[in-house]
Amino acid sequence: MKNKVEAKGKAQLIIDGKTYDLPVLKGSVGPDVIDIRTLYRDAGVFTFDPGFTSTASCESQITYIDGDEGTLLYRGYPIDQLADNSSFLEVAYLLLHGELPSASELETFEYTITRHTMLHDQFDQFFRGYRRDAHPMAVMVGTVGALSAFYHDSTDISDPEARTIASHRMIAKMPTIAARAYKYSIGQPFISPRNELDYSSNFLRMCFAVPAEDYKVSKTLSRAMDKIFILHADHEQNASTSTVRLAGSSGANPFACISSGIASLWGPAHGGANEAALSMLAEIGSVDKIPEYIRKAKDKNDPFRLMGFGHRVYKNYDPRAKVMRETCHQVLGELGITNDPLLDVAMELERIALEDEYFVEKKLYPNIDFYSGITLRAMGFPTEMFTVLFALARTVGWIAQWTEMIEDPSQKIGRPRQIFTGDNERDYLPLNQR
Repeated sequence: MKNKVEAKGKAQLIIDGKTYDLPVLKGSVGPDVIDIRTLYRDAGVFTFDPGFTSTASCESQITYIDGDEGTLLYRGYPIDQLADNSSFLEVAYLLLHGELPSASELETFEYTITRHTMLHDQFDQFFRGYRRDAHPMAVMVGTVGALSAFYHDSTDISDPEARTIASHRMIAKMPTIAARAYKYSIGQPFISPRNELDYSSNFLRMCFAVPAEDYKVSKTLSRAMDKIFILHADHEQNASTSTVRLAGSSGANPFACISSGIASLWGPAHGGANEAALSMLAEIGSVDKIPEYIRKAKDKNDPFRLMGFGHRVYKNYDPRAKVMRETCHQVLGELGITNDPLLDVAMELERIALEDEYFVEKKLYPNIDFYSGITLRAMGFPTEMFTVLFALARTVGWIAQWTEMIEDPSQKIGRPRQIFTGDNERDYLPLNQR
């Protein structure tokens, strides 16, 4: 690993009159970190940090976020530069290997991923075991975990070659699984991948082609899909990534770890934000009702909240939203959508949020979930598929983070502590005395 953490100085903690010296560490960029690894051993106390919002759980060289400045870097590269110039598989290579590939390296990587897109023939039986109205994310959690039963030859996490093969298999097969989850939910037959198509075009075809006629892939829509995948590929130590790392710290196989990440992502507070944004647009219903909802959003006593605006991490404009906004308008222009009431509401809300003093002052800018929800809906995806597409893209980041954790000699099994507030020890009472 390069750019190892450096000791910058020390912080002093005084407990009951006794002073403890704690190392202060400095990364390559970002806030300094107080190293508390020996705190319990030396002082007999824990730290309390619900949600781990002030705790660094690992050392990483993959993704960096500066929420105040609105910065997102993959391996040092700004997200907008990658989205404008790279393909998703080129970004995937960067996340996995730390450097952008040469032309020959990219060609080999693309060939490898493309030749792993097929699923074992028996695997399709899993889908038919679900009800047709099952949520596609429920299908994803189960089927991705089941990959370990079919590809157990690549579950030895101590073998670097096995880890690489498992990584390639998941990146390659995730679009096929996601497309099958969609096709199954609408009662259409599965469409097999085609080796002559690029990653995003292949996925769109598997989702929207039917046996009666093939699907002609639009370059604009394929490029938009590629950008969506790039923008969602990784986002530092969020809930699902932390879940993957925590599961992986126990030595679980990579397929199980990625499945655990999908389960975490399924939560509406994490991966379901673009669904929530569209639900809000549907609730508003028409442009003439927007002023009423703007008043509700500004009223502190009203429970209504504008979904798809602002971000927990970004206190400035979400850098991904800038790219997604342009992509969204390109897709709407390509599809010639001019009479969709929901999209009319979205465009007017966008205009207000970028101009209204209240939103600008509070930095409640439209975020990536706002634009991606509109874009995916326009492309033909139902809202229940949005988080599936998020999982598809984030698989690359999860794998990169999982691999980094496995190869980190300082990594230990995750074991958070607690403040116990339950009953003290008490004696058991026989049933007839209770």
